[in-house]
Amino acid sequence: MIFTVASDYSLVTGLRHSDLSENSGEDFYHKKLNGAFAEAFDKKEELVLILDGVIGGYTPSFLDEAIGNLVYDFSLSVVREYLKVISDNDSQWLVMLEKKTYPLWEQRRKKGPKATISVPATAWYKLVNGKLEKKVWITEITPSSQIK
Repeated sequence: MIFTVASDYSLVTGLRHSDLSENSGEDFYHKKLNGAFAEAFDKKEELVLILDGVIGGYTPSFLDEAIGNLVYDFSLSVVREYLKVISDNDSQWLVMLEKKTYPLWEQRRKKGPKATISVPATAWYKLVNGKLEKKVWITEITPSSQIK
């Protein structure tokens, strides 16, 4: 299964949180990446996420939020098994994910702090005891200015 951010989401990406910008990492995660990953997991297929093609590149916070939430909701081992991130134009993102995003969000998943949302979200998937569950997991809104 192949998902290209530029054609399957937006040519222009924003910042980390939805209350700060359009096309944020939070928005991408909740509206696109979470469902695509859950489908790939359910079908036991790899999800290939292609980063190339967006206009102006990415902010590190966009990718950290989107892919970090994937680790938080599915675990690092499952993300490593079912997600392949490709960027032929800018390999720094792959390094950032490996060295920063993956370990930090796995630690957050295990020890806290709890996940937050900056705007109301519709139901999304999480892996619970090896099974996909879809619901609204967080109802309390935390403005990005208060998120640490």
